[in-house]
Amino acid sequence: MSDDPTRPDPEEQPRVTDKRRIDPETGELREPTPEEQVLAAAEEAAGAAAAEVVGEDLADAQRLAAERLDELQRRNADYYNLEQQYSAYVKRSKAEALAARDQGVVAVAEALISVLDDIELARQHGDLVGPFASIAEKLESTVGRFGIERYGAAGEPFDPQVHEALMHGHSADVTEPTVQQVLQPGYRMGERVVRAARVAVVDPEA
Repeated sequence: MSDDPTRPDPEEQPRVTDKRRIDPETGELREPTPEEQVLAAAEEAAGAAAAEVVGEDLADAQRLAAERLDELQRRNADYYNLEQQYSAYVKRSKAEALAARDQGVVAVAEALISVLDDIELARQHGDLVGPFASIAEKLESTVGRFGIERYGAAGEPFDPQVHEALMHGHSADVTEPTVQQVLQPGYRMGERVVRAARVAVVDPEA
C-alpha cells in the first residue's frame, strides 16, 4: 500500500485487459491462428450455453412460481367454499333448533288448550276464585312466557285466517263481517295460529 494517502493504490486501480491479437515482433494486429479461433469459438459457445442455462433456470423458476400461485388460489377457493358451507350449516342448525323448540311449545299449548278453555269459561261465569284462581293465573302466565297468547274479542272484523265461524247471522249495526261473540278464544304464538278463535259472526243486512 502507498505511503502517500493522495496517491491511489496500484492494486485498487481498474485493470484493463487488451484482448487484441498483436504480433510480438512487428507490433501490428494479426489474424488469429486456428488454435486461437477454436479457443474463441469455445469461449463463445460456453458463454451462449451459460446464457441458455440461465434463461432455462429463469423460465423454470417462473413456471414453478405460476404453479405455486395456482395451487394457493385453489386452496384459498377450497377454504372459502368450506367456510361458506360451515356458515350455512350453522344457520341451518340454528333455524332447525328454533323450529323444533317452537314445535315443542305448540305441542304443549295444544295439549293445554282444553284446560285453558275451562279456565276462561270459569272466569266468564265468575267461578274463578280462591286457590283455583291463583293456580289458573300461574298456568296462564307460564304459557305466556313461552310466547303463547290468547286473542279474540267481540266487535273486531272477522278474519278467516284467525277466526272460525261457529254461528252466523246478519245485523244492521255492522258494515262488514264482524265478530259478534267469542265462543272460544284463539291462541297463537307470534304469527302462527295454534287454534283459531271460535266465534259468532254477523254480516251487514242486504
